[in-house]
Amino acid sequence: MDFGAVLDEWDTLQKKAKVREHGRNPVSGKKANAPEKGKERSDCSEEKNAFTKRINPEEAWLRRYGVVDKDKIAAEEAERNRTRSRLYVKNLPIEARIDLHGLTREEARSRLTIFVGDCAKRGLRKILIVHGKGIHTTGSDPVLGEEVRKFIEQDRRCGRSGHPDRRMGGSGATWVFLKN
Repeated sequence: MDFGAVLDEWDTLQKKAKVREHGRNPVSGKKANAPEKGKERSDCSEEKNAFTKRINPEEAWLRRYGVVDKDKIAAEEAERNRTRSRLYVKNLPIEARIDLHGLTREEARSRLTIFVGDCAKRGLRKILIVHGKGIHTTGSDPVLGEEVRKFIEQDRRCGRSGHPDRRMGGSGATWVFLKN
């Protein structure tokens, strides 16, 4: 390719760029998309422009995609992780307690149902159920401890559970973390 051909190609590219920039053809002087003479434009586009309001592009973007509060999302995730932590749940203070000593299996079941329902309505998180170790039970295995365990497994409001330390009752009591 000779130098003259390269210059001709360069000139044609520059003319096309000017048409794009200015919207006019450098040879004829007409606008690039101008209608030919004798053809009339519709007045509908002028009416549409009169009624449409131009909005800020940032505002349009916010309307379309919304605003996300990343700090709030991070705080909620941290709270969920904390409640999943066994040590956190174990160290939560006990907000309510019930003592089932001396009750029969049926009495204990009905009182547990009422107690857990009341605690869930009040929005409590951790409760303590004192059932005893069963050392005074004659002739059979401890009754209330097994009944409390079954109740916790069957009730959907009850979450994680465990035995507190010795000063709170040890294996004679059970703490329960209530679900929201």
